[in-house]
Amino acid sequence: MSDRGTDFRETMLGLVQFEGEGRTRRMRLDLCVAADRLLRGLGTTEARASGRVRIAGRCDDPGAEGELEISPIARRRIRYRISFTADGRRLTLDGWKSVSPRRPVRSMTVLPFTLYEGSVRVGAGTLRFPLATGLAPFLASFRFPRREEADRLMAPRWNGAPGRTEVWYTTATDPATGTGLWLHHELTAPADGAEPYAHGWAAVFPKDGPVVHARFGPAKWTRNEHGFTADGVCVTSGRLIGAAGGLRWDLAEKNQDAPLFTFPRWSWRRPLLPAAQILPAARASYDGTLSYGDMSLTLDSAPGASARIYGHGNARRWAWLHADLGKGDVLEIVAAVSMRPGLRRLPPLVFLRLRRRGRTWPRRAERTAVGWGGIGRFRAAVGLPTWTVTGRAGLRRIRVEVTQPEERTLALDYTDPDGSHAICRNSESADAHVLLERWWWGGWRTEAEWTLAGTAHAEVGTR
Repeated sequence: MSDRGTDFRETMLGLVQFEGEGRTRRMRLDLCVAADRLLRGLGTTEARASGRVRIAGRCDDPGAEGELEISPIARRRIRYRISFTADGRRLTLDGWKSVSPRRPVRSMTVLPFTLYEGSVRVGAGTLRFPLATGLAPFLASFRFPRREEADRLMAPRWNGAPGRTEVWYTTATDPATGTGLWLHHELTAPADGAEPYAHGWAAVFPKDGPVVHARFGPAKWTRNEHGFTADGVCVTSGRLIGAAGGLRWDLAEKNQDAPLFTFPRWSWRRPLLPAAQILPAARASYDGTLSYGDMSLTLDSAPGASARIYGHGNARRWAWLHADLGKGDVLEIVAAVSMRPGLRRLPPLVFLRLRRRGRTWPRRAERTAVGWGGIGRFRAAVGLPTWTVTGRAGLRRIRVEVTQPEERTLALDYTDPDGSHAICRNSESADAHVLLERWWWGGWRTEAEWTLAGTAHAEVGTR
């Protein structure tokens, strides 16, 4: 099930005074706001907020987050609760615009607030929405994207047709030890009409030491409307439990972002492409236990994600990257050469989705695979140990370089529904460098740059 949500951006400027200080400081608040439904004019809408808080001489925190209560008529207020870090302390801005029909413009643009550290008041101030310079960007920022329920996206897609494969996979990095984790769960329906079967594997990538992995299945496929269940292994939204060889895991999954459609959204609903991939949540965190051999790990808010694949089998050649860039930013890439006649001779088609500050670029997934001038606006050079993706959409261009060191890469065999084989080489402790540039005043300027050392999740597949 999906419904329309509401996204917008807002900037406010003003002054704040901290307790015990005899001076005021300039303050700026830049927010990205996302609600899971259309704004309710006569009711109340709850929304998430993320952004940047700047206070002169005290802080510049691009990782601020919180929530808004938008209720201009029912409660006559728009309340803000935003948490951020200043001078090493976690503070919360709490305030609201008191909406008045007598002074609608002033009441909708002035935000008095109080600052708290825990429950202790530490300051107060007032922010104002700059109508002259801020109204046009504010109105232009409104978007009404479809919202998908992550639970429903975990449900099986297979409808009984032969020659199909469906995958649930999870990757994560333990922040305490740097250990990478890969859990792969797969349904295969053979093309010759034989009984479908479920199988998969688990792999652990220690920061120092050899990769450890084990397989489970094949086992009889038992349909679970909430996810994957076979051979004592279970994957549903919010929980992963299982065992394979000497590996054991029991993990709780907490979604931290909206779904991300790496391929065009329609391709998941209507499987017209050879395959499609989605993330029910672009980012997730994992808590629980993982044991292998004599080792046991307790994961605490380990960053990662669960993804889904549905299609006819593996590509002729492919590359994949999931990169948690920090502060809510995430990059997902799939570059593949299809097995279908007429497509197998083409260079890899690239599907790249960068979610940054709550917005996904490019706006449409097709832009990276099919440009205005034909196929291949984005380019991928697939190889090992290093592969790259480059491309441009609108006023931005990106270069991604991924390195999978041999000692941190695991090679495994895949069997397609038609019985053919492919080899994937996976690393849940890969390195990546991402450079995002923007065209500005006649030249390219760096907009953002990220370097991941051993925390990128990547894979290269070949026949």
